[in-house]
Amino acid sequence: MEYKILKKISEEDIRKKVEEIARSISEEYKDNEPVLIGILNGSFIFIADLIRKISIPSEVDFIRLASYGSNSISSGKIKLTKDSELLLRGKPVIIVEDIIDTGLTLSYLIKHIKKKSPESIRVCTLINKFGRRQKEIGIDYRGFDIEDGFLVGYGLDYSEKYRHLPYILSLAI
Repeated sequence: MEYKILKKISEEDIRKKVEEIARSISEEYKDNEPVLIGILNGSFIFIADLIRKISIPSEVDFIRLASYGSNSISSGKIKLTKDSELLLRGKPVIIVEDIIDTGLTLSYLIKHIKKKSPESIRVCTLINKFGRRQKEIGIDYRGFDIEDGFLVGYGLDYSEKYRHLPYILSLAI
């Protein structure tokens, strides 16, 4: 893959943002036990670091949705391939996403989780990529706002590659 690096979010900047988000969640839910639901595959590194920094009891589960396949842009068609295995009825849920781009996937997931009758649904994302937003999404906890660009690293991939990088690169492909 030929690419040019447009921007880099450092490992240190990511660590600080994760700690900041974890403090906010810990304070907001100090009297409650939230369920954090990570969206696979991209969020696994972010949610692992986040849960280790949250100072209150919480549960973790994962959902897998597909919309990109091996492409660099969303197909717009969402498919649920793994559902949550925890009982969500009456519990506060925090959806943990690596990146919110068009908003289509997250919009689909919020509707899906609402059917499980949680007490509340909040949204946490490491990257809010707002330049191509098609569905407005309320984001309760956010790391970085980026207008556009193709991102890899820290769980974000290009055809299942580059997830291992401890930083995030914005690439021109």
